[in-house]
Amino acid sequence: MAIIKTEIRRGVYIDSAKLMKLQRSLDDFASILDVGVIMGTDSNKELLSHIGLTSPEIMAAKPDELVIAIKAADEKSADFALSKVDDLLAARTASLDQDYLPRSLETATKMLPGAEWVIVSVAGRYAAGVTREALHLGKHVHLFSDNVTVEDEIELKKEARELGLLVMGPDCGTAMVDGFGLAFANKIRKGPIGIVAAAGTGLQQVASRIHQLNGGITFGIGTGGKDLSEKVGAITFLMALDVLKRDPDTKVIVLISKPPSPKVAEEVLKAARKAGKPVVINFIARAVTTLQDGNLFFATGLDDAARLAVDLVKNPPVMKGDEDLGLEKFTPQQKYLRGLFSGGTLAYEAQHILAGYVPRVWANAPINKENKMANSFESQEHSIIDLGEDEFTVGRLHPMMDNDLRIRRILEEANDPEVAVLMLDIVIGYGSHPDPASELAPALAEAKVNAKKAGRHLEVVCVVTGTDEDPQNFENQVTQLKKAGAFVDPSNEVVVRYVGRILRALAERNIVEADQIGKPVDLDQIKRPLAVINVGLESFSENLKDQGAPYIQVDWKPPASGNEKMASILNRIKQGSK
Repeated sequence: MAIIKTEIRRGVYIDSAKLMKLQRSLDDFASILDVGVIMGTDSNKELLSHIGLTSPEIMAAKPDELVIAIKAADEKSADFALSKVDDLLAARTASLDQDYLPRSLETATKMLPGAEWVIVSVAGRYAAGVTREALHLGKHVHLFSDNVTVEDEIELKKEARELGLLVMGPDCGTAMVDGFGLAFANKIRKGPIGIVAAAGTGLQQVASRIHQLNGGITFGIGTGGKDLSEKVGAITFLMALDVLKRDPDTKVIVLISKPPSPKVAEEVLKAARKAGKPVVINFIARAVTTLQDGNLFFATGLDDAARLAVDLVKNPPVMKGDEDLGLEKFTPQQKYLRGLFSGGTLAYEAQHILAGYVPRVWANAPINKENKMANSFESQEHSIIDLGEDEFTVGRLHPMMDNDLRIRRILEEANDPEVAVLMLDIVIGYGSHPDPASELAPALAEAKVNAKKAGRHLEVVCVVTGTDEDPQNFENQVTQLKKAGAFVDPSNEVVVRYVGRILRALAERNIVEADQIGKPVDLDQIKRPLAVINVGLESFSENLKDQGAPYIQVDWKPPASGNEKMASILNRIKQGSK
């Protein structure tokens, strides 16, 4: 008849990986039918009860007590298995080849003074305290632990930001530093691509694909999945981006995230545009409206992000910043666009593209009904007017044939002191005006002159739709418009994205940005040869050992044997003594 024997060990702490290995080792003994090895939390006790391994002793166990439950064919087999527990636990520690396991981070730091990193994988309720201690010792932290409150996460990351230290996590599964993998990681060759990821397996996938494509990485910096939430505000993500921006060995940056907060994603993209390097973006669930925006390259997926990064290393693009926009020509009041279109589809596409640059564009024929202009004859803020809509064509020719109304509107919009950009389409071909530029170009030139007299610069941009075989002479149309001072291109997307860059830069020029970086991470420190102090899962030390990285495993135990009230008192005493 089967028998269940239990053993409760009070005042001990063993990490979950060691518990799992101990359970498997006990289960291998002869005549053992089932084994449960847990810390005595309510959820763990419920699990044992569910599989039929329970007793009054087990149900009375406390969270800081080790519970060993063995179901065996007979009492002798159960007793034998229990007698081997200490030997099995000791064998796991011996596998690290570490003669002495320090009990504190402070002692570990003295044993391995070159360690700049601490891996923390203790139970979530203790993880914040261990992380804070590591920060006070001047260490970057890879916080693998989950079940850390968002309040603790924010507090830890803000403190780290002021110290110029990285907190990767909580719940950060992966990081890669100096050619070594921390926690869950792959062996990736060194190279010129740096990765920041709020997605652990995403980081692994992109780094692995880069390796398979014969590329390599400088850093793979994980941030934890909540870092790009609105509450956390990308604290670690922005710090890591700044590291890669300043690192001379990083030539291309890749940014990866699980679905981010749209607001926070825009802040990250704003910072990425100032990186001075190609930046590949793959934010899952964020719609890709363009493949390139300046130095930003948008990937359609993780594999595409890896491919783009490797290609950009091989074929570095010509980098252009906002300095080519000549923002100094505009007055502080100038900030708005007025688009005067004759083609409805071109006007729709312009609205769609500009949604990636400015918060709202009003229109008389809007894509989004919420952006409907109150009055088509009176522009407001950023406005795109389709002059081919019914309200403008009753009793008059379509604007592709008659320029009179558009000329009047050009001069009217140009007199608005807040208008910075006029955007037009000129559509030629059979049925259109025989020479539209001959009428529009003088009006545009007059508008620019009037603005100059008023001390302003008016940017005029035009898309010309047609071919070299159209009766209006495509090249002649372009030449006339350029002589009037217009930026001209046959691509509506090129024209609209040029306008979008100007509008975005004008909106951002007077913004006094909060310091989102704090004290910059010391590049010399972070690029030193890797050495790690590991607090928690011994398997992470074993991984470092296999990779040949220096490490120290800490024999960590919860303060005050897990008594949170007593631990709080001891912490206050400790802080007061400093």
